Amino acid sequence: MYAGLQELGVANGEDLKETLTNCTEPLKAIEQFQTENGVLLPSLQSALPFLDLHGTPRLEFHQSVFDELREKLLERVSAIALEGKVEERYKKLEDLLEKSFSLVKMPSIQPVVMCVMKHLPKVPEKKLKLVMADKDLYKACAVEVKRQIWQDNQALFGDEVSPLLKQYILEKENILFSNDISVLHNFFSPSPKTRRQGEVVQKLTQMIGKNVKLYDMVLQFLRTLFLRTRNVHYCTLRAELLMSLHDLDISEICTVDPCHKFTWCLDACIREKFVDNKRARELQGFLDGVKKGQEQVLGDLSMILCDPFAINTLALSTIRHLQDLVGQDTLPRESPDLLLLLRMLSLGQGAWDMIDSQVFKEPKMEAELITKFLPMLMSFVVDDHTFNVDQKLPSEEKGPIPYPSVIPEAFTKYLQENRIACEIGLYYILHITKQRNKNAFLRLLPALVETFSDLAFSDIFLHLLTGNLTLLGDEFALEEFCTSLFDGFFLTACSRKENVHRHVLRLLLHLHHKVAPAKLESLQKALEPTKQSGEAVKELYNQLTEKLELRKPSPAEVTETPSMELPLPTVPTPTSR
Repeated sequence: MYAGLQELGVANGEDLKETLTNCTEPLKAIEQFQTENGVLLPSLQSALPFLDLHGTPRLEFHQSVFDELREKLLERVSAIALEGKVEERYKKLEDLLEKSFSLVKMPSIQPVVMCVMKHLPKVPEKKLKLVMADKDLYKACAVEVKRQIWQDNQALFGDEVSPLLKQYILEKENILFSNDISVLHNFFSPSPKTRRQGEVVQKLTQMIGKNVKLYDMVLQFLRTLFLRTRNVHYCTLRAELLMSLHDLDISEICTVDPCHKFTWCLDACIREKFVDNKRARELQGFLDGVKKGQEQVLGDLSMILCDPFAINTLALSTIRHLQDLVGQDTLPRESPDLLLLLRMLSLGQGAWDMIDSQVFKEPKMEAELITKFLPMLMSFVVDDHTFNVDQKLPSEEKGPIPYPSVIPEAFTKYLQENRIACEIGLYYILHITKQRNKNAFLRLLPALVETFSDLAFSDIFLHLLTGNLTLLGDEFALEEFCTSLFDGFFLTACSRKENVHRHVLRLLLHLHHKVAPAKLESLQKALEPTKQSGEAVKELYNQLTEKLELRKPSPAEVTETPSMELPLPTVPTPTSR
């Protein structure tokens, strides 16, 4: 409590204790101690007895004076940090720190010392080490001081950042597994600016400040974690963090990050969920502008393009372009905008391989993706148009053409072997589901059982699919639809992939009332958790069981209720005369 006072020649509690121990007249000793160490203001001496008459303890008075002086001192320190020449103001603060630092462990004085340190751009190394070595002092110091400690202590900074990164990933997963299933409000609904207001992004932004070294450390943590886990949410955080610093106009960092302008342009596309012609040219300019010897920037650009929000925007734009090309009778290879979208998708999907191998070259795109796979997708669009037109014709003009039910073998093969084809194929299936196109959905669904790296069973795809399936709610009453969807797709992976199990339960929690009772009963048995199942699956299954129990009619309702109608009295038929 009195740490450091002796070094400044100020008497403390220990001195008073020693004086009282060695004196013969304690009252006189106390009076003398008060005179020597009280507020040295002549006019105050006559006023103090007046406070005694009001029953105000001297401690309360001195504490009040002390608090007021401390506030004035804090204000003065903040003022010094802004006035005069830079060298002069920092010299004053350094002198003040030198005089006051010995009191840093004294709780009542500590805020003043911390305030002085906060306003110094470079706290002396010796004092930073003392703060770092003491857990309580480290905790009490301002983030401005901590930045100076962190920039030379990567392990300590990592310990501070790590819980935030874990929290961020957990928040993303909670959204993907949310019980609120909706086609309107899904994982991709919040705008980029809204997402950047999240707690983790704001805390990291504050921790970094304008410190380029700390920013680079965070990026290195994100790259390392992305390589270790393949979790694409780290790519989202990389882009969000840069744009959060952009929002605050932190030019010290934005000007040195070579991805800044590219990310800024892409951020605008993500906001609109579409890459228009003008922004496509800008993005192409950035990619083409990567000079020889600076290829390493491709690693960061690929990580930004690997962000699920970027992939979502690029894939949605690709599907929209393909539909436009059908109307224009144009082939995919003749559309520069479409080729650019594929180039960026390829770069984003190749992020992990590029960073892992440290070979910074744009991945080569297979020609067949453009010459065969995309035209095949366009043929599916034509099939839909043909069928729809045929259905609208008068009955006498209708052709006997049923909806195509066979999937070309090549389509299934591309989904299994080509990552970009798989991504676009999955987004096409999401598109037709959102269009309530049951025929097209059931036609292509079997192709999802085996896909590149099991992308059809990834959380993001299943989150979007379950949301879109709510639009086909009435189809769940049909045995054929449920058999194709559950038995033919979901249940093929439930036993080996717990995330699929969770998504199916989420869907049934939302649509169980639409499913035929017999089918629902068989699904309930098939989805029963095993001993190895996680708590999340068990919790969802229990919720579903409770809902189904509530829907079951009570025995009283099942037994036939007696008729309340009274028998009509028989009336004799009048005889004809």
